[in-house]
Amino acid sequence: MSDEKRAAKAPGEGGRLMAWAFKNLAGPPEVQGAVQGGSNEARDAWKQDLERRKQWSREQRELKRAEREARRAGR
Repeated sequence: MSDEKRAAKAPGEGGRLMAWAFKNLAGPPEVQGAVQGGSNEARDAWKQDLERRKQWSREQRELKRAEREARRAGR
């Protein structure tokens, strides 16, 4: 195998066996319709859980920002 072919391959890509395994066993690398097959209730619960997690993250960022501002104002 020439150096050009080796350089073109991204690190961590694996060999032919890994490529075959991912292509044929793991399925396509798509997320479109990944929640497909679950019930509507399960999808709705997943979406609500995701939104709660995002809201918690937003609140944590706001708390940290407020703490930084309070420390700066106290100097």
